[in-house]
This record gives sequence, structure tokens and C-alpha cells, in this order.
Amino acid sequence: MSSLAASERFQNLIRDLRLIRNTSEQSGWPAAELDALKSAGGYRWNLPAEFQGEGRTPVEILEAYQMLGGASLVTAFILTQRNAACQRIENSRNEIARRLWLPQLADGAVTATIGISHLTTSRQHLAQPAVSAVRDPVRQGFVLNGTVPWATGAERSDLLVTGGTCPDGTQLLAAIPRREEGVEVGPSVVLLALSRSETSAFGLRNVFVSDEHVLHGPVERVMTASAGGGAGSLATSALALGAAGDSLRQCAAELLGRDAQMFLLDSLQAEYRILTSALLAGTESCSQAMSMSADELRRRANLLAIRAAQVWLGSTKGAGFVSGHPAERAVRESMFFLVWSCPQPVVDSTLQELAGVSRPISADKLHAATNM
Repeated sequence: MSSLAASERFQNLIRDLRLIRNTSEQSGWPAAELDALKSAGGYRWNLPAEFQGEGRTPVEILEAYQMLGGASLVTAFILTQRNAACQRIENSRNEIARRLWLPQLADGAVTATIGISHLTTSRQHLAQPAVSAVRDPVRQGFVLNGTVPWATGAERSDLLVTGGTCPDGTQLLAAIPRREEGVEVGPSVVLLALSRSETSAFGLRNVFVSDEHVLHGPVERVMTASAGGGAGSLATSALALGAAGDSLRQCAAELLGRDAQMFLLDSLQAEYRILTSALLAGTESCSQAMSMSADELRRRANLLAIRAAQVWLGSTKGAGFVSGHPAERAVRESMFFLVWSCPQPVVDSTLQELAGVSRPISADKLHAATNM
């Protein structure tokens, strides 16, 4: 079997996505892009053959994410959320759920997304859990109540993979049909970029989840317990590098013939090559070869996406500052990586880099500076 990214089918997909991006209205749910992805077998890549998938390796999936991130970031983002939901189902010990959902996910008969930020980074400061899960011993399951703050394409999905926190502090993950009684999907929010992903919150109002739909738990830190193998958090870095690579490619085209400015891309392109090598070395099978931590890779990929987009914008001599120009869109989309699935150490180090400080400023120094 040939490499996924090198296959003719995948190359045609990238060509089609770029064509759609350059010629269609950039508003509304990306149905045309997702249809192209489905036709290219994109919903089968990450699933094993026993469930009608292609069983592509983590390296192949990361390569695909990187190229998709450069061709259509919104399509790549939606796919990562769908694939994350698939991964939690695949890694479950619940054979009933696995055999019910995975074949349907592979052929695209069922669509899915994931809403888990409230179990990891979002709303962890609250005294009460964002979503509570209480055991119902009579019906053999759990009753969920609360609000999941972020879910991409929730209204477009048939299946929502999400979770809740039990009274004893343990957590669970479940696969919940969107049309289950008590599931209330809110309106999608208008974002700085990628509003086409139709990201929204959804509420759970006395939603009963039978044991047959519980994927993991209740256990402590269910997100860690259910992660399993695969590309994992490296997917976010892959998309950032994809966006950076596309900005560099289009900036090089913009500067063609301006030899005095082409040197501007040298260090950015070198950084891109270094980070791409580190990304593909960071999978489970190649972890020993990884030259930097996953957090460091994410920080540097974020900054590269931002810098590459800004250099491209600057090279357009003002044309890129007009709304709708691809460079303008790239700058807005690069901001996405500052807030999407960012571990706190990555947030802290990125903000320090942007602020031009090498270490946190002490409270005493900050007070003195503001009272000069």
C-alpha cells in the first residue's frame, strides 16, 4: 500500500480543496470540501480494517493532517474532531459501542464530533463540574446534566462523544446520539476565523446514557486513561505546520521576481523543515527519535504559523489587508492556534515569546513598573 500523502487519490483531494477554497464563497458549512474528503476515503484512514477502515499509520495520518491544514484548514479541523471521537470509541473496551458505531463512521453513514474541553482545559476552574454524571442503578446507566462549552459541527453530527464528572470526582466518556432526548445544541458562535466549522456549545438536560453507550470510566482523569495510541496531540501541531507551509508557499509566489526580499523566507522555511521532521518523529513508533517535546513542537509550530502569515500579508503591499484576500484570511486563521487545545505550558511560553520576555515578571516588579 502506497503512502497516503503520496497517493494519487490524496493529491487529487488536495488539488480539489485548494480549488474550492480559491473559487467558492468562504461562508457556511464546508459541505463541498467534506464531500471531497469522503469521496477520497478520508473517513476510513484512521480506522482499522476490521471496521471497514484503511488502518493508516500515525505517520501517514500526521502527514495527511499537515497537507490538509494547508489546503483547507476548516476541513482539516473538522476532520480532527471527528477522528478524535472515533479514537475514543476505538480505544474503548465496550465492544457493543465499537461494533455499532465504527463501521458506520468508516463509510460516512454516521458523522461524529467530540466535546471534551471541559474535562481538560476549559472551565476547570469552576467549583462545580461543567457536566455532572450520576449513576442510575435502576436503568443501568448514568444521567448527565450540564453544558459542553465547545463542540465543532455539533448540529451537523449524528453522534457526540463527551463526558461528565461523577460525585466522587471520577469521570466518564460516552457516545451520545445528538437526537437523544435532552440534548440541546446551541447556535454556532462567530469566530475570528473558521466560523464555518459551526462550533457551538450543547446542553445535556437529564440525558440518560446506558452502560452500552459508556466508552470509558468512570475513572480518574478519563482523558488520560482513554487516550491510547495514535497521533494524539501532535495533530494540532500538524495543522499549524500545514497552515504555515501554505503561507510560505504563497508568499514565495508573491515575492517571485523580488530577489532582494526572497531572503526573508530562508529562516522560516528552515524552521518549517526542522519542525516537520520533529513532527513525523513524534509518533508512538518513533518517539525515541523525537528531537523536542510535544509542547515545544506545538509552541514553535504556533509561532511559525503566525509569523509566516504575517510575512505573507506584508509582502502583498496592502492588497492582503483587504477583507477576503487569502493572506488576510491566513493571518486570522493563524490566531486559531493560540487558543485551540493549548496546554497551559504552551500558552504560557507562547505568550512570553509574543510579549518579548524570557521569564515571568514577579508581582513586585510588575507593581513597580505600573506605578512609575
